[in-house]
Amino acid sequence: MATDIVVPTLGESVSTATVARWMKQAGEAVAADEPLVELETDKVTVEVNAPAAGVLEAITAQEGAEVEPGAVLGSIAVGTGAAAKPAAAPAAAPTAAAKPVGTGGGSVKQAEAHGTAPGGHAPLPAAAKLMAENNVTQAQIGQGSAKDGRIAKGDVLDFLSRPAGASAPAAAAAKPARKLEGGEERVKMTRLRATIARRLKEAQNTAAMLTTFNEVDMGAVMGLRAEYKDNFEKRHGVKLGFMSFFVKACVAALKEFPAVNAEIEGDEVIYKNFVHMGIAVGGPSGLVVPVLRNADEMDFAKIEKTIADFGKRVRDGQLKLEEMAGGSFTITNGGIYGSLMSTPILNPPQSGILGMHKIQDRPMVVGGKVEVRPMMYLALSYDHRIVDGKEAVSFLVRVKEAIEDPRRLMLGV
Repeated sequence: MATDIVVPTLGESVSTATVARWMKQAGEAVAADEPLVELETDKVTVEVNAPAAGVLEAITAQEGAEVEPGAVLGSIAVGTGAAAKPAAAPAAAPTAAAKPVGTGGGSVKQAEAHGTAPGGHAPLPAAAKLMAENNVTQAQIGQGSAKDGRIAKGDVLDFLSRPAGASAPAAAAAKPARKLEGGEERVKMTRLRATIARRLKEAQNTAAMLTTFNEVDMGAVMGLRAEYKDNFEKRHGVKLGFMSFFVKACVAALKEFPAVNAEIEGDEVIYKNFVHMGIAVGGPSGLVVPVLRNADEMDFAKIEKTIADFGKRVRDGQLKLEEMAGGSFTITNGGIYGSLMSTPILNPPQSGILGMHKIQDRPMVVGGKVEVRPMMYLALSYDHRIVDGKEAVSFLVRVKEAIEDPRRLMLGV
């Protein structure tokens, strides 16, 4: 009896993955729940574990293949009588079983009729289907960006987005790759970096993005933190940082100005009766945004523990896809890198993002006298299609007021 190894659900807005690496070869024994294959998505790398113990009977989707949730990656011969088999020769290209493309539209074989990539490699399955549906040939697209020059789905989408009549050679001629000088090297973007670039550009192209600024005196929060940080860490086992104060302040402001916590879908506005707070975290492969679900129900200790856990698992590459989905508002802190001021870009489909920055001593007029105060610039980028300027400015003022008088956060005023 054989058990299929299938692609798991990949998370919100993630429809495909690339088979990055098989950890076992056909014919090798595997244990239940043992990692078998790594899939690279637009956001993270996902390990697929063995669904049962036995022998890896077959590998259906070779490294480099693009697969969808539910696709069969291979099979395991289970049972005590399963014997090791010789490793199967790698397929020239993923078969239709590597990705369920459905019965509608063109098939992989139809797309292969449109040509193969240099070296005799067919386009990746998702690309092949899209090419067949749009009657696009390999010659029109040219060299692909996937392994061995194979055409990926992104290559097809890029071709389809070009102005009518613009061929691959013409596009290449319009922006030729320059000759590298001594000391330079050309490295292809990782999937994560390419996705970050695409989503940031998408945000600029879609939203009517605007940024409003303010500054906040951090003295009160710094004093409160200095007074209670030791007791806080002793009692809760986690350090008291500034982020929990800003999460609490933003939650209160979002409750007062719900449009900043909403999103546009078509010609409708979706308002949310909860706050799923995205916290931008820099990792080895780029910026990711894990989400504090129901942040409006968390206390300071829970917020700090969850953020600390996110940070550790981002560095270790252990963050799960579902932990980065469904955010309704985002906070990013460029101050930890020394940024004094910036204009953060929205995280679609969200309508607001708060940028924190470096705390810097500056001369301020307080009660008619000049004092040196620890100040931080705040920036709120928002989608002007849904959030009015008055709402955005008022939201940021509420955050400022809560940070400058943190007793408001305790009393809910």
